[in-house]
Amino acid sequence: MKPSQAQTFVSEGWLAPLRHKVFRTLWLTWLTASICMWMNDVAAAWTMATLTTSATLIALVQTAASLPVLLLGVPSGALADILNRKHYFIFAQIWLATNATALMLFLVFGMLNPYVLLFLTFTNGIGLAMRWPIFAAIVPELVPRESLSSALALNAIAMNTSRIVGPLTAGAIIATAGSQYVFALNMVLCVITSVVVMRWKYQGYISTLPGERFVGAMRVGMQYAWQSNRMRNIIFRAFLFFFQSTGLIALLPVIAKTHLQGDAHTFTLLLACLGLGAILAGSQLPRIRKYLKLNDLINYGLLILAFTSIGVVVATNVWLASFWMLICGAAWIAIANSLTTAAQMTLPGWVRARGMSIYQMGLMGGSAAGAGVWGKLADVYDVTTSIVLSSIFGLIVLLLLRKHRIDKHPLEDFTPVCPIERPQPVSDIDLKAGPVMISIEYHTLKEKADEFKKLMAKSRKSRLKQGVLSWSLFEDTEHIGRFVEDFFFESWADYLRRFDRFTTEDLNMQEERHRYHIDATPPKITRRIAAAIKD
Repeated sequence: MKPSQAQTFVSEGWLAPLRHKVFRTLWLTWLTASICMWMNDVAAAWTMATLTTSATLIALVQTAASLPVLLLGVPSGALADILNRKHYFIFAQIWLATNATALMLFLVFGMLNPYVLLFLTFTNGIGLAMRWPIFAAIVPELVPRESLSSALALNAIAMNTSRIVGPLTAGAIIATAGSQYVFALNMVLCVITSVVVMRWKYQGYISTLPGERFVGAMRVGMQYAWQSNRMRNIIFRAFLFFFQSTGLIALLPVIAKTHLQGDAHTFTLLLACLGLGAILAGSQLPRIRKYLKLNDLINYGLLILAFTSIGVVVATNVWLASFWMLICGAAWIAIANSLTTAAQMTLPGWVRARGMSIYQMGLMGGSAAGAGVWGKLADVYDVTTSIVLSSIFGLIVLLLLRKHRIDKHPLEDFTPVCPIERPQPVSDIDLKAGPVMISIEYHTLKEKADEFKKLMAKSRKSRLKQGVLSWSLFEDTEHIGRFVEDFFFESWADYLRRFDRFTTEDLNMQEERHRYHIDATPPKITRRIAAAIKD
């Protein structure tokens, strides 16, 4: 390849985001952090397999790792949106280093049992729950929008490169020295990545308004995800996908040890093949997306994943099983990356960490539930039956959801725009004062009243996504065609934040409402704030 051709490939192809220095540095940090995660997971899973023969307890390692994200996803996402993301990132890395140290010491002094291991796996998951929404939120700020899909594909490649490097490193260390040295290396790498993050010159958005309240920030995040039809569909699909697909990953130690009569090297090989397949497919995803729509790519991936998962457990030798794991990895990354990209593109910057943490809750909730269900079925029957049933479940879900396409709901335009000035009250108002009631009066033609009501149903969703506490529309019984829209904000500061979050999509919605207004003057806006009344 000539230099000019190589430069064009990097600038226009799937490697384009690596041209951006900050993204490149943080991507390498993410790669290292992901290697640490996989080293920890592999060492924990194999250690559990040496401590017990229970398939349920072995599968519960995956549940213990996933459950913290399910429980702490919204609080962690809220903190990532309202705190300094750099400082929060460093705290998460130090937490993970401390947890790895504890695991190492418990193992060295012979104090580790299945239940202590599950607890420490759970606390490690808390660190991952803190870290993931931070990185998910900052990626769209580091690259242009047109490169976001490639950047997310690179993140997926980093994750799956770590899926190879992490298990191979962990497997080699376990086989030659012992699991405690895996946890020791994990600790050292976590500290190194903390130092790299400390050197990051983070420039977050600085607002003149006070930060959002923690509980209010969680409420707004959940409200936005629920009111967005596209986001709600993505989260539901992610939950079902990870519920099905986690069975193969969670039971991989059992497949390696009992089904294929292997050891730690067998387990590592299968996991590495899964990662290699994901890397190969991930590098081609931008090209594949030129020919396949988002929903079609997900559906084809689900079909391939279901049949190749069955292929792994009916394979008669480790090499055939490894081949099927390679195909599984390719299908898995096509689905997971498509869902993650769709979620990222659905969220505006001000709520991205919270939205992605809720998305993460959906997929980790599916992983935790799936690991428990398929692990229990493997105990009651056998691992082959469990994986076959999980694949059949995936095919049934695909059949039932064939009409619920993600791309059925169009993407919104989140370009910041604020055509209206902030209100200038006659007296100073405490930013914490509230609640605040906003009333907007519309006058419409009688024959257009029903159309206006349908439009206001869409407006309700838009207002709730902006963070209002409640919304209502009143029709005047004495003046036909007169409507009053009322909505409430928790405080005056929350109301003012609305102006920072106003986008092209909101402007289009506003113009659509105003087209029904027949008066020569714009709709009348009245702002009221709760009065303090003394007994």
